[in-house]
Amino acid sequence: MSTKTQKEAVGSAGAPPTAPADMSPRRRPIGDRLKDLGGRWLFLAPALVILVAVLAYPLFYTIQISFSELDLSTFTPGRNVGWLNYRTVLEDPGFLNSLKVTGIYLALALPLQMVLGFGIAFLLNVEWRGRGVLRALFLIPMVVAPVVAGGVWKMLLDPMWGFVNYVLGLVGVGPINWLADPTLAMVSLVLIDTWRWTPFVVLIASAGIMSLPGDVFEAARVDGAGWWATLRKVTLPLLAPVILAAFIVRWLGAVKMFDIALAATRGGPGQATDVVNLYIYEKAFRGLEFGTASSMATLVLAITMLLTFLFLRLNRYLENRW
Repeated sequence: MSTKTQKEAVGSAGAPPTAPADMSPRRRPIGDRLKDLGGRWLFLAPALVILVAVLAYPLFYTIQISFSELDLSTFTPGRNVGWLNYRTVLEDPGFLNSLKVTGIYLALALPLQMVLGFGIAFLLNVEWRGRGVLRALFLIPMVVAPVVAGGVWKMLLDPMWGFVNYVLGLVGVGPINWLADPTLAMVSLVLIDTWRWTPFVVLIASAGIMSLPGDVFEAARVDGAGWWATLRKVTLPLLAPVILAAFIVRWLGAVKMFDIALAATRGGPGQATDVVNLYIYEKAFRGLEFGTASSMATLVLAITMLLTFLFLRLNRYLENRW
């Protein structure tokens, strides 16, 4: 090998390695990115306009009214009164009672609907004859309007001519005045709402159960786990995010309870079933106290958003854990 060749070989061996070519994708020109972003906003524009029209504007209008006196002649906010409406609301025993009634209703209805919904979903996901017909029948309450459901159940619970008391009379019970007793009226409201919304929980629960991995249950079966151990240690932990998600969706619907209470009990007897939305309705459209009613609605919205945020954080925690 010649001296020149040896020097070239030594030089190549001692030289630092050449950096590889930049294989990362090149960023698009800013003009293309702006054009792409503009196209996305263009497609979103119709939905944003509708959202602002039906949600944002009424929300800010309600908040504006809550800090002012409403001029009923023009239906526009008048003199600004600051926090006076909110102080009036917080000192209103009727509003505080409606919050209490709503809390009792939520504490009774939501757990009952969740337990029944997931229990029925487990039964409907087991192979047995006739389950398809029963699954279809469970959808009927969902298509009935809440006002219609409240009116129909009011007739069914009538102490003199109602079908429920007729059936109870066959076994020597009754007649029971379901909607005249404060305790029974709340129980009746919870049962009507449960009849109306349990099928919705069943649908969510059925979808969650069918999405569970089968190999986990096969492994539990091989390990000799019984149905109770499988349910407690496998099924429920895997379904925990689905259960909480169903609870959050149902919570958001239950907080808006109004139609059934209006049609079935009108808040009575006394104020035993006077849920908060029904009380706000009475204040605004019967008492024409739109300022205080707007303050009540704003407070209820704030409480609902806070609790929903906490539920969502808990749901994220359960998803990360399981």
